[in-house]
Amino acid sequence: AALEQARNPKPAAAEREDLTKTPLITIDPHDARDHDDAVFAEQLDDGWRVIVAIADVAAFVTPDSPLDREALKRGNSTYFPDRVVPMLPFELSADECSLREGELRRCMAVEMIFDKSGSKRSHRFIRGMMKSAAKLSYEEAQAAIDGKPGGKAGDMLETVLKPLWGAYAALSKARDDRSPLDLDLPERRIVFSEDGEIEGIITKERLDAHRLIEEFMIQANVAAAETLEKQKSPLIYRVHDTPTDAKIAAFAEFLQTIDMKWNIGQRPQTENFNRLLGEIRDGDYDQMVTQMVLRTQAQAIYSEENLGHFGLNLIRYAHFTSPIRRYADLIVHRALIASLGLGPDGLSKDMSVRLEEMAQHISDTERRSMAAEREATDRYLAIFLADRVGSEFEGRITGVTGAGLFIALAGSGADGFVPISSISDDYWVHDDTAMQIYARGSGKTYGLGQIVRVKLKEVTPLQGGLLLEMLSDPMPAPEGRREARERHDTGRGRPPRRKTGPGKPTGKRPGKGKFNKKTLPKHKRKSRK
Repeated sequence: AALEQARNPKPAAAEREDLTKTPLITIDPHDARDHDDAVFAEQLDDGWRVIVAIADVAAFVTPDSPLDREALKRGNSTYFPDRVVPMLPFELSADECSLREGELRRCMAVEMIFDKSGSKRSHRFIRGMMKSAAKLSYEEAQAAIDGKPGGKAGDMLETVLKPLWGAYAALSKARDDRSPLDLDLPERRIVFSEDGEIEGIITKERLDAHRLIEEFMIQANVAAAETLEKQKSPLIYRVHDTPTDAKIAAFAEFLQTIDMKWNIGQRPQTENFNRLLGEIRDGDYDQMVTQMVLRTQAQAIYSEENLGHFGLNLIRYAHFTSPIRRYADLIVHRALIASLGLGPDGLSKDMSVRLEEMAQHISDTERRSMAAEREATDRYLAIFLADRVGSEFEGRITGVTGAGLFIALAGSGADGFVPISSISDDYWVHDDTAMQIYARGSGKTYGLGQIVRVKLKEVTPLQGGLLLEMLSDPMPAPEGRREARERHDTGRGRPPRRKTGPGKPTGKRPGKGKFNKKTLPKHKRKSRK
């Protein structure tokens, strides 16, 4: 029934604003099959006008229809290395709801006005009709801006691309003032041949073109949350909670092990994390601290309650820009349609009262997809390395447990495991606070972020597992820590036995000795009853 609905789309009738004369363009990966967002910018006397147009999925996926039920069941699209399992059938996601170049398309758009410093002055939402002026890849757009224009990008350099980059430069100033969490995490991509064989693994390059689209989408998402709050409309927020006190305390303890400090008494702020990351960038502890900052963060989820977005340092945030691949965005589109009177296909009352349940469901489906994507990637990487058994690799320790060390191999980023029992004849002790294991006696260590040399011993493609052998020697322990560990390992320096009161140690656990009221201060002397 859902496929039949997708093959015979009947979009809801709605009054629409004509945006066909506005040169909106799509900028996507070179191999993108669907194009769900388009952008435009122009310079004003005192700032910038920016339009972000999004495919009007709500016009085709009507509430409680077969398509809607199937989309909610999936919650989101799932992106494997070689294919996508879409939330919506390809008949919609890659056709009617894809903003194809030169083709008339329905859209939901937001027009935003920014001053020269990148601060937003106003915005309004539009239900319109558009026609994409061009389909560009990130690389094509960036090359044109960098002085190597070619093809369509060259033709649009002055009229379309330079205004976009000018607006982005202004928004970047406001972004820097906001200071969102700045984690530089490399993203890898598996490259396949036409017959499905793995050709290699590449690290994706982060271009200004990526950052431009990312910042424009963030601003559109903020505008959606602001409008729906102003209209007192129910909505689902994208929230990222502040790190817990327990995680911050563990993070501060970890920093002490590398002679760095964190003021545990102050409220966590992104600028404090960014300052710390700036201090250690390109140093010995760069990757180690970056991983620990990442582990300290809460997991982003969907919620009908606004907890803010800590990572982006935003008070309110909702997903609006990808309704083709996220059900949360479809809910936000419907809420905007209903609250602004943009058509008959808005958020229904029945759906409004179920938002808490739906937020939990789509948070669960997102985690499910992430786990599936990670497992599939691990299996492909294992297949790629299956004929390299016996080879040596450089890697970085990304996880430390009592059972052994997790190593990310350089180049591929594949994760392997070194069992603690295979490292040496030393007795290895797990130090959870320092994220290290150390040899009892010598105090030598292997720790998070350390670069090591390993040999690939065994590959199990079905499980995506790599068994590694450690070749690198451990690091010598700092003198102070070595002495402390020696005291701990030999029993010297242990705390004294607990006392029962002002008397001498009994050698018994508290509460097991004879109760004696006289050993207590007068104001605490009460009967056992």
